Amino acid sequence: MLMRSLAIVAICTLMASASIAQTRVIKGKLTTFNKYPVQHVVVESKKAGSTVMTDSLGQFELVCNEKDVIRIKTEVFEALSRKVNEDDNYISANLIFRNSKKNREIATGLGYISEQNLTFALAHLADENNDFCGYADVFSLIQGKFSGVQIKSTGSGQGIFVRGPKSIYGDTEAIYVVDGIRVADVSFVNPCEMASIDILKDGGAAIYGSQAANGVVVIETKGHRQQQSLQDNGDR
Repeated sequence: MLMRSLAIVAICTLMASASIAQTRVIKGKLTTFNKYPVQHVVVESKKAGSTVMTDSLGQFELVCNEKDVIRIKTEVFEALSRKVNEDDNYISANLIFRNSKKNREIATGLGYISEQNLTFALAHLADENNDFCGYADVFSLIQGKFSGVQIKSTGSGQGIFVRGPKSIYGDTEAIYVVDGIRVADVSFVNPCEMASIDILKDGGAAIYGSQAANGVVVIETKGHRQQQSLQDNGDR
């Protein structure tokens, strides 16, 4: 009887140790407009079931299980889910603000961001209201944002394929346009420097000629947009 009790205790101890070993604390920070910390936002771990609130610097510490998913869901920002990889110890994310009069009132009323900072951001930092900086390169960004678009190895590196092999146009690489100029590839583009990205096909791609039948990846950088804005203001 004693041996049986000891065995049960040993098993329970091992199970508890395994459970502890499977959890860890992930630190992180939330911002918006790639500049301002977001405070008082609830951050949740899907598997561990723990929740915390970001502090005045937008920082948090959250208990997570292995292969957990961190979730942020508020009315004023786009919902965000981020997988916790094995080597992740710190996760930063930029929340995309959903601009409306109601959301502006909620965001400032609940203290997510000050009214002064939000007013300035909406007037001057519109190009930063995205999560592009969260991606290592333009290819991972496209995979994360455009379903059905494929990234494949080509002779010179990686290529973007808008249409699949069953398309009447065949499985051919898209053409690339960066800041209005046709380029051979987009691997040189830093996601953090992008103001916008769009993938065109069918009628929307027609303005780029017959070669655009396989789709067009159109990217505008922040520098180009700022330059265009200065030129427009100078012409007035």
